[in-house]
Amino acid sequence: MRKLEFASLQVRDLKVSKDFYTNNLGFEESQMSNQYACVFKFKKDEASFAIRTPMGNLDNKELGIGVQLWFAIDGTMEDFMADLTAKGIESLGTINNTPFGKTIIVTDPDGYTLTFLQPKD
Repeated sequence: MRKLEFASLQVRDLKVSKDFYTNNLGFEESQMSNQYACVFKFKKDEASFAIRTPMGNLDNKELGIGVQLWFAIDGTMEDFMADLTAKGIESLGTINNTPFGKTIIVTDPDGYTLTFLQPKD
């Protein structure tokens, strides 16, 4: 069996993306961040997540194709979506009922799609 240990997304503008993830989506920056990456806080035994400066030339390349990360939320999806809407963040569609729970999908500044999940009880 394999376990996801770490995930990072290469972004065009670290400052813009860091602002989006922290101020709009509520991620918290960890002390492991540096000038090349913003690592977000995580709980012990859970995968860590980061955004980072490009490791290669991203000019004329479309980012986010084929990548979808899922994040569980605390609270209700309705409250989470209302908070995003108040911050001017649009979701791709409405709240979906899935076998895993309620979800919404948003797009970050580089085109990565992020699914937020309110897990079923």
